[in-house]
Amino acid sequence: MQQGERPEEAALVLDFGAQYNQLICRKIRQCQVYAELLPYSTSVAELRALRPKAIVLSGGPASVYADGAPTVDVQLFDLGIPVLGICYGHQLMAHLLGGKVQRGDKREYGAATLEIETPDGLFAGLGPRVPCWMSHGDRVLEVPRGFEVLARTKDTPVAAMADRERKLYGVQFHPEVTHTAQGLDILRNFLVREAGCSGTWRPDSFIEAAVQRLQETLRDGRALCALSGGVDSAVAAALTERAIGDRLTCIFVDHGLLRAGEAQQVCGAFAPRVRSFLHVDAADDFLKALRGVTDPEEKRRVVGEQFIRVFEREAAKLGGFQFIVHGTLYPDVIESGGQADGGARVTATIKTHHNVGGLPADMGLTNVEPLRLLFKDEVRQVGQELGLPEAVVWRQPFPGPGLAVRIVGEVTPERLETLRQADAILCEELQKGGLLRETSQTFAVLAPELRSVGVMGDERAYGQSVILRSVTTEDFMTADWSRLPDEALARVSNRIVNEVAGVSRVLYDITSKPPATVEWE
Repeated sequence: MQQGERPEEAALVLDFGAQYNQLICRKIRQCQVYAELLPYSTSVAELRALRPKAIVLSGGPASVYADGAPTVDVQLFDLGIPVLGICYGHQLMAHLLGGKVQRGDKREYGAATLEIETPDGLFAGLGPRVPCWMSHGDRVLEVPRGFEVLARTKDTPVAAMADRERKLYGVQFHPEVTHTAQGLDILRNFLVREAGCSGTWRPDSFIEAAVQRLQETLRDGRALCALSGGVDSAVAAALTERAIGDRLTCIFVDHGLLRAGEAQQVCGAFAPRVRSFLHVDAADDFLKALRGVTDPEEKRRVVGEQFIRVFEREAAKLGGFQFIVHGTLYPDVIESGGQADGGARVTATIKTHHNVGGLPADMGLTNVEPLRLLFKDEVRQVGQELGLPEAVVWRQPFPGPGLAVRIVGEVTPERLETLRQADAILCEELQKGGLLRETSQTFAVLAPELRSVGVMGDERAYGQSVILRSVTTEDFMTADWSRLPDEALARVSNRIVNEVAGVSRVLYDITSKPPATVEWE
């Protein structure tokens, strides 16, 4: 992302390696302030040039006393920009400015109660006690000179601190998680009251700037758009078409890894709406490339490369195309272990998204990602503003590698058909019961090697297992498993075992994110 792409009013979050640091960005954006995650190694000169309204130092797993612990230049605190340190960031601020940080004998993890000693500033409008969430080993024992203690808990003497004159603040707890009851209010107080943010940024205000950036990036060139039928690629296509008109061609690639009837649905929805739309059947190419592949990351890499090869082939046939547009989102970038601006990678790779880390190095088309800094719910807001159909805006997410990452093990035509049938039954039954729209993502997973004994028609059966997965979430950064009615699950299970050959057992996944991801692979 280039410097000029950021809104004038922005908060920058420096990433010290906590796995869900993007939640901080998400919560800041809920305060209607644009936020972005950058590497902790971003220099003071770079930060000064970016002119943020506020800087947040994130949490992280390190100890400030450890060899090679991530740190920042102490001059960061002299920029005149308000800074908020969270957990590790709080400890680092205290350590660098002359306070005392104590190595913890044991971690403090879980719910705690803040005792507010200074009920203004960060804690303006809050009561004397606030439930919060702690997750730390070290703790600040003495604040630096010029700081005061704002809050404490039973086990944490410095749960919050501030140097009001320099607008430096630190909190040991995590305001970004839902377990901190008024965490959003605390962040809003920092951003609006202390950092002077106006709180007027909205995702739909992104449209005009995105179109302008696309015009500058693509200039007089021609672009292909990888249109899958989901809201991400549909919004990316709508923005790009608004920017360059008929110089955009949208290509829907049927990779043979789709759900039942999906290719027909996508073509029916988009062929009449898009000026230039192509449907390419490349199922044989993808299945051949996936033959013998069992590792999830290798599947994603294979699918990513095959997509690009298909687009390169189509571009050569059509002639004159230089760019390829993807609906990559900010969570895709973070989970793939990337940063919006490059730099030192701190957050670990959770899973490589096929259109981020799965792209081949020798790609012949220039990648363009107009949604790279948005979260899923923000993309939906943009889609509504662009006038996309409700069915597209609220379509449940479907991974780019499709059913390949919902089959544990090798992908074969037979396994794909088994999974398609099971998944169709699940969605059909939940749709009938009015439950599908109440969930954020619902699907079936096939575990062919997880076999179990069953009895069918008085005979022994030894079949495969199908795992049902359904989650509810606001932003897909965290998710909880859906509490579907027993009756609905019973109907789904009964139908799958009776109607899908080779399946003898149906399981329901009740793992939240974290520690799990939404997808299985």
